Amino acid sequence: MRRRLGAALSAVEAAAPSHPGGAAAQLQLMWLASPALPVGGFSYSEGLEAAVETGRLTGEADCRTWLIDQLHLSLSRSELAVVAAAFHAWAARDLHRITELNDWVATTREAGEIRLQTEQMGRSLVEWLRNRPKEPVPDGRLAHLTGLRPAPTWPVGFALAGVEAGADVEGTLLSFAFGWAENMVQAALKAVPLGQAAGQRVLSGLVAEIPAAIAAAQATTDQDRQAFCPMLAILQSQHETQYSRLFRS
Repeated sequence: MRRRLGAALSAVEAAAPSHPGGAAAQLQLMWLASPALPVGGFSYSEGLEAAVETGRLTGEADCRTWLIDQLHLSLSRSELAVVAAAFHAWAARDLHRITELNDWVATTREAGEIRLQTEQMGRSLVEWLRNRPKEPVPDGRLAHLTGLRPAPTWPVGFALAGVEAGADVEGTLLSFAFGWAENMVQAALKAVPLGQAAGQRVLSGLVAEIPAAIAAAQATTDQDRQAFCPMLAILQSQHETQYSRLFRS
C-alpha cells in the first residue's frame, strides 16, 4: 500500500509545475487541498453515496470508472474551468468578471445539496482567508469575494486563494483537482465500502487523469463551460431524501 501511495504522490509531483511563490505557495495549496481543512470538504460525497445506495457502485472497478467519468464530464467542464477563469480575473482585478463567474456557479448547481455545498465551502474559505496569520493585501479582492451573493462559491474563492498564495494557475488547478479526488476516494472508502489498498488504486487512477482534465478546463471557453450531468443531478436530488446518509451531499 505504501508503494502505491508513493506512486500516486510521485505522479502528482511530476505533473505539478514549479510555482512562482516557491515552497510557501506550494504548501498553501497543499493546505487548501485537504478535504478536512480548512473548509470541511470531507462532509460531502457529491452524489456518490446515492450511487452506492441505488446499486450503481458496488466495488473498486465501479468507483474508478465513475469517478474518472465525473472528473472529465463534470469537474473539468464546470468547477475546474471556473477556477481557471476566476484565477485570471482575480489576477487582473476584474471584479465584474468575478461576479459573473460566481453567478454562473450559483445558478448551474443542479440540486439543492450541491448548491449548499459550494456556498458553505465558499463561506468557510472566506473565513480562512480572513483569519490566516498572513494578512491579505488590502486591495479589495477579499472584500469583493465576501460580498458576492447569494454567497461566495467554492471554485471562485479557491482561485483567489491561489492568487494570494503566489501560485500559478496550473498549480492552483492541480491542488483543486487533487483535493476533490482525495475527498471522493475517502467517501468511497466509507460508503461502498472499499479497503485502503483499493482506495489508493482508485486515487492513482484519478491522479493519472488529472493533467488531461486540467488541460481541457484551461481550454474551455465561456460558451463551452457546462454543468449538465443529468444522472449525477438525479442522484444528488435523491440523496436529499435518502433514508440513511453519512454525507451532506
